[in-house]
Amino acid sequence: MVRFTMIARVTDGIPLAVGLDDIQESEIFYKQQVKALFKNLSSRGQNEPSRMSLESKPYIFHYIIEGPVCYLTMCDRAYPRKLAFHYLEDLRNEFERVNGAQIERAARPYAFVKFDTFIQKTKKLYQDSRTQRNISKLNDELYEVHQIMTRNIQEVLIPGEKLDQLSQMTSHLASETRAHADKAGDLNRRQALIRECVPVAVVLGVVLLVFWLKTKLY
Repeated sequence: MVRFTMIARVTDGIPLAVGLDDIQESEIFYKQQVKALFKNLSSRGQNEPSRMSLESKPYIFHYIIEGPVCYLTMCDRAYPRKLAFHYLEDLRNEFERVNGAQIERAARPYAFVKFDTFIQKTKKLYQDSRTQRNISKLNDELYEVHQIMTRNIQEVLIPGEKLDQLSQMTSHLASETRAHADKAGDLNRRQALIRECVPVAVVLGVVLLVFWLKTKLY
């Protein structure tokens, strides 16, 4: 299924429109990858292929670049690539028709946020690849995607972004290590307390048992 959609200007990487999806917290990382990718595209400009698929397990990004704009979507790996590019083409046609004259003048991020309405409507049409409409698109021999390159997203992110991700992962690992160390310290303190209390409890138990026996005997 289609998970996430974003449209950005290639020249400076500024996001123009986004599908306001209910993305899971565990998937926020992939949004960061998209932002890094747009930053990369803005630095390389027109040297990048106009059509590409980028693997980022368990998902895959597909994008097309037309003029100054990049149209990108994130899908499940099993989602047909042909449908993903049909979806992007539909977005491109409508976005250029409605906002084409204003694209270069947009000065703030998400200047075309209202385009989300069209993104959501189009996304619903493409969610189920088994509908007759989508099966027809899959069988469309006039639109082929075999020549579109597929790469791993880490291969195209700029070195700085890779270092940032490594730094973030290192910080996250350090935080987890501190958390585990704190838990281990608490456990050790509990065990020490238990070791100190057990002998006292045993002695107290013996004294109570002797006292009880004496009351029974006398």
